[in-house]
Amino acid sequence: MTEQQLMNPERQPTLAGVERAAKKIAAILPQTPLLPLEVEGRVVWCKAECLQPIGAFKIRGGWHRLTDLTDDQRPRGVVAFSSGNHAQGVAWAARRLGIPAIIVMPDDAPTSKLDNTRALGAEVVTYDRMGGSREQLAADLAGKSGAVVVPSFDDPWIVEGQGSCGLEIREQMLALTGSEPDQIVACCGGGGLASGSALANPDARIVVVEPEGWDDMKRSLEGGSIVPVGDNPPATECDALQTMRVAPITFDILKGRNAHGLSVTPDEVHHALRVAFAKLHLVLEPGGAVALAAILAGKIPLTDHTAITLSGGNVANQLYANIIAGG
Repeated sequence: MTEQQLMNPERQPTLAGVERAAKKIAAILPQTPLLPLEVEGRVVWCKAECLQPIGAFKIRGGWHRLTDLTDDQRPRGVVAFSSGNHAQGVAWAARRLGIPAIIVMPDDAPTSKLDNTRALGAEVVTYDRMGGSREQLAADLAGKSGAVVVPSFDDPWIVEGQGSCGLEIREQMLALTGSEPDQIVACCGGGGLASGSALANPDARIVVVEPEGWDDMKRSLEGGSIVPVGDNPPATECDALQTMRVAPITFDILKGRNAHGLSVTPDEVHHALRVAFAKLHLVLEPGGAVALAAILAGKIPLTDHTAITLSGGNVANQLYANIIAGG
């Protein structure tokens, strides 16, 4: 692919792009662990992205995108929109690269995610999640300064960057078991992690998991076309997975791979957080535990080489304490 093609925001993400992203990320970050967990007599391999410097996999896409900004683009900065984890990923990359960053975040985002994003040096602009358009607000802000908009999943660099997680899973499973993953179960909001992992693992079955009421990717895959979240969706502790509508770039990849979608209940998510704490000694946020929740609830037939994503660990202290205590 030529330099001009690589810089085209309208291009499609590719396996070559995932491999390129993985090399860039490997140069600055160690691989996160792939941990074994016995479930019903089988070993499930758990990718602990909650141990990233920002507590989530989103650092991957942020770094891949911002390192490809041109010399002309960097001084004008970036504008991103996110409920919290992509915000921190972009802010982390922007601070390391000396790039100005504005992050559009919902006003009901967890206080810890808002505070962490500001602490990384980004300017935070809030909006009403249910009544406002983060995409339009970001476009308006970028238009004033000439900044580059960095979406949370509707972007080829972001998909490729998140796909580096799937590439690591494949490499680690080969090293540990001698075989590639035959099934990857991924937490899903907009589908960047799932679609990128699908590119990185062309022979694996892909399963996406969402919280009940926010399972628009599941319903889109079942119906064969994109459908948005319904009116008045329920409140959810899985704030990282509150995507109102998925994008063609992620949906088309997952549809082309015949990906399967599932949803999980709050009780199933709570159980997953307690299992991760007790068995893996990991702190997960609710949205980062939905893949594990589906496994533990018996909603997915296990294989000999199933891998799952533990995609984030940015959870409010009191909420986590209540869940672990069984509240």
